[in-house]
Order: sequence, then structure tokens, then C-alpha cells
Amino acid sequence: MSRRRKLVLATHNTHKEQEMKSLFYHMEIEIKGLGHYPEIRDIEESGTTLRENALIKARTVHKITGNPSLADDTGLEVNALSGAPGVYSARYAGEDPSYEDNINKLLNDLNNIPENNRRAQFRTVMAFVDGDIELFSEGVIKGDITLVARGDSGFGYDPIFQPDSTFKTFAEFTEEEKNRVSHRAIAAEKMKKILESYFEKENI
Repeated sequence: MSRRRKLVLATHNTHKEQEMKSLFYHMEIEIKGLGHYPEIRDIEESGTTLRENALIKARTVHKITGNPSLADDTGLEVNALSGAPGVYSARYAGEDPSYEDNINKLLNDLNNIPENNRRAQFRTVMAFVDGDIELFSEGVIKGDITLVARGDSGFGYDPIFQPDSTFKTFAEFTEEEKNRVSHRAIAAEKMKKILESYFEKENI
């Protein structure tokens, strides 16, 4: 496999790494998360948008490893909260919160919001960096925030996000079901097409 076919995923999140490996399974790309690079600590996400944060992570990992890097930043945007938690989704309940901490804070913030006014969307922006090449894709899925957490699968806010056209939360989906319809799956599918074209052009 060509060196440039090794792709470093700019995350320490093993759940996200596994999900991305599943999403890119059919491409001839070896994906490694930051667990293989202990010298890379947490990267400060100082951007004010998902795109900025994804690019910061991808650029940083590419600079350190010398390999093409893929990063994503995902935000849960709740209409009744004016788009919050958005870019702060991973640290909504403070520094280094658990998934449960973030879920509990969000449910508490929506405590007086009726069931028919809990519209939200998950949005993922992916950034690929290889030298001077910077490529982007985006995926969005709309749904509602449930009144209580349901399901044991997935991660993050999955137990309280119910996509449109289903009565299940993401945490009640199987991995295969989620990987067909999720915001990250949509962004990944777009990125796969972009990378196929890029690799072909580079004769890799």
C-alpha cells in the first residue's frame, strides 16, 4: 500500500475511529487513529466553526506525522437553544465531561421545551490535508431531541437524538443502520468520492 494511502484520523476517540473505518471500508486506505501516535496529545480546538476546528486538527496531525490526515468536527445544533451546543458539543458540560454529563446538561436546558419544539440537527464537517491540498465535505441529518435517553449503542448524544422518519434514537440503531444514514456517513460518502478523484489524479 502506498504511503499516501495511509490516512491518519485526527482523533483519540476509539468509537469515532471504528465508525470511520467502517465507513471507508471499501476504499484501499489504511486508517490509523491517534492511539498509534502517543506523541500527539489533545489538539486544542480553538476555531469558532466546525470547519475551522476540523482543519486545525487535520493540519496539526499532517504536520507531525507527514501523512495525509483526515479530521472531522461534529456539532449538535438545537433550534430551541439558538444552535447550541454546536461547536461546543464535546465540552458542553465543561472541560472533559462524560457523554452522560453532556446529555444531562442538554436535557436540563430543554426541560421546559415541549416535545413538538425540540428540533435539532447533527452536522459533521470533514477536512483532509495532504501538503498544500485541503479538501472538505459536510453532512447533515435532522431530527428531534427526545425527552429521555434511550438505547445503549453509539456514543455522544446518540441516546437523545431521534432522526426524522424513525421512532428510534441513534443509540437504538445498529452500527450498520447508523452508518447508512448518519451525518458522519453523509460527510464520509462525499469525502470518499473526493478522495477517489484525488488519489486517481495523483496516480496513487
